[in-house]
Amino acid sequence: MKRSVITGTGSFIPPKVKANRDFITNDFYGEQHDKIETPSQEIVDKFKAITGIEERRYADTEMRASDMAFFAAREAIDMSGIDPETIDQIIVAHNFGDVLNNTIQSDAIPSLASRVKHELGIKSPACIAYDLLFGCPGWVQGLIHADAFFKAGIAKKALIIGTETLSRVIDPFDRDSMIFSDGAGACILEYKETGEEGSGIMGASVQSHCTDEAYYINMESSYLPDSDPSIRYIKMKGRKVYEYAVRHVPPAMKDCLDKSGIDIDSLKKVFIHQANEKMDEAMINKLYKLYDKTPPKDVMPMSIHLLGNSSVATIPTLLDLVLRGKKEGHELHPGDIVLFASVGAGMNINAVSYRI
Repeated sequence: MKRSVITGTGSFIPPKVKANRDFITNDFYGEQHDKIETPSQEIVDKFKAITGIEERRYADTEMRASDMAFFAAREAIDMSGIDPETIDQIIVAHNFGDVLNNTIQSDAIPSLASRVKHELGIKSPACIAYDLLFGCPGWVQGLIHADAFFKAGIAKKALIIGTETLSRVIDPFDRDSMIFSDGAGACILEYKETGEEGSGIMGASVQSHCTDEAYYINMESSYLPDSDPSIRYIKMKGRKVYEYAVRHVPPAMKDCLDKSGIDIDSLKKVFIHQANEKMDEAMINKLYKLYDKTPPKDVMPMSIHLLGNSSVATIPTLLDLVLRGKKEGHELHPGDIVLFASVGAGMNINAVSYRI
């Protein structure tokens, strides 16, 4: 039996640390452009209590999303031991392309995947490079894409990357801007003969809710009064996103496990998009509640406390940290079953079950 197997992972965590204390001097405004009179220290303290974020990482001035993607990709290729010229697909998930420092304009021509292929020096025209826009679940969707191409006989090896510089599209006058960060994560996925109980992707579940939910995360002008309406920043309706995620993500995760024939007690780890600590905890608790179970204490590794929400990069970065033994209290062994799950703009949801 053939399955899609992750043979290498990599990540790039920017060196610049942006701590919560760095926001204490900010003035914050609400959606109606009214100044929030609550002291900034109190706002920051409440933010940490809800999200769990203590600090996040921002890219250096000259660093672009495609640069971080390249560094993460190189690590994944090195771990896998493959010849880059044998890669059939490069899939890069992002939301804003390359955003140069001190600008707000997205640059995605050529595609980030083409830029990564160029930087890796891959000459083979049979290596198809393309970008994927699917909100924060983009990297997981890249796994699903590649797996489908493998099963169709179109490809055998894929490089899948999630990269983002959200620090360059945030409104500093919006409290929600403190959530976002920069980073990149990558993996090599190969179609291999593994046997019935071998490693690889076991199943997937995907949903898009695009009626009332479509604009829960969107682009709008700054909350600062009299700001330039032509300059737009990432915005989200925090409460609605929270309620949506807790309502819809756990059933999608269960659907993935059930279709894969996986007993919830067999699940070793759940890699959930690092969006908000309280939201992630609520989703994992509801998933287990659907089975009348209580989640094990160590089932959900987290990186949000120190790395923030880097969108498409959170899951592959977290996976890389665990596989490399860099996440204390979390390790994986051959045969362990894990679940990847994400939610984001669209609104989109996906989940993938995987045996290590």
